[in-house]
Amino acid sequence: MSDPLASDKVHVVTEPGPNELRDPMVRAELKKASVWFGMGIAVALVVLLIQPLLIIFGGLVFASMLDGGARLLGRILPIPRALRIFIVILLVIAFFGGIFYLTGVQISAQAEQLRTTLEVQANKVAQWVSELGLMPGRSDLTGLVQQALGSVGKLTSAVGSVFGAVSSFLMIVIIGLFVALEPRIYERGLQWMVPSDARDQFALTISRMATTMRRLLAGRLLGMLFEGVLTAICLWLAGVPMALLLGIITGVLAFIPNIGAFISGVLMVSVGFSAGTDTGIWAIIIYFGVQNFDGYVVLPLVAKRTVDMPPALTLSSQILASTLFGVLGLALADPIVAMIKVALESEAERAARASSEHGPRQKWRVRLRRHYEQDAPTQLDPPTGAA
Repeated sequence: MSDPLASDKVHVVTEPGPNELRDPMVRAELKKASVWFGMGIAVALVVLLIQPLLIIFGGLVFASMLDGGARLLGRILPIPRALRIFIVILLVIAFFGGIFYLTGVQISAQAEQLRTTLEVQANKVAQWVSELGLMPGRSDLTGLVQQALGSVGKLTSAVGSVFGAVSSFLMIVIIGLFVALEPRIYERGLQWMVPSDARDQFALTISRMATTMRRLLAGRLLGMLFEGVLTAICLWLAGVPMALLLGIITGVLAFIPNIGAFISGVLMVSVGFSAGTDTGIWAIIIYFGVQNFDGYVVLPLVAKRTVDMPPALTLSSQILASTLFGVLGLALADPIVAMIKVALESEAERAARASSEHGPRQKWRVRLRRHYEQDAPTQLDPPTGAA
């Protein structure tokens, strides 16, 4: 039917314009723009909410620890999950409470002695380096230290104070406890937010992430226990002062690979040389012996059952996380990288399956072609008989 406005002097364009949503090209471009716009908003929200996001992720890490302990107890005690988690919490409290009850006075005395020893050793090293002309004056050194501490990320102000550290720890424990008690509720909620056609792959990825997290934390806890006990025994036999406290510090810092071992080594060697040159040499030997035995014997055995991540990747992620997010980011850098690794591996498997189903073409090209074939087949397929 001809347009009533059309005449010799009035010409009406009947083809769809670029601002009409019925044009398949416009719809495709709007979808692309919405994706990029949504990604920009998501990145901005992550930057603004990085502190609570890290606290929530820390709660998930704590929940994985409780879940792993509950699963181990489930192999022995066929009791409800909530009761198993309660038993795990009681065992952890009893373990740490027993340690501080039996050695609390000794630990507190050694802590004060360690602080004094480190101050004396640091002044000796600073004086020796200053005499060599390799270090500026003490006032300039103080300014450099303040600048270095000021470059730490946004979370430093939150966890730098005692109140911030305690409140963050309590929130992590509470979130982890709630998630560990009813994990299926939160898993169903996450799946509900995902499109129905992608829920199978999403559920598989979440399951792999949970398994990877449990294995990673189990390996970390085993390494912490091994390094702490072995270091304390070896230092005590070598006559190094504050062996018990150094063993506890080494075990706690073992949760942070690479950087934690370096810090514990500096403390160990400093205390060793404070008691004499021979004791300091023994401290160096013990440090390298424990680290080499842990790196070449214990960790390879644990890595077979846990996550195998390259050391350079782990150290790089720790440097970036500590610079951007502070102490909490440093502690959670390893689990974050492990989760990203699992997500990327799952996505690579999905893309490989899609590629095998649709040939060498990429899946987004297949989807775009199907979209155009359904809405405007004449724009993709030339008319019959065309060259």
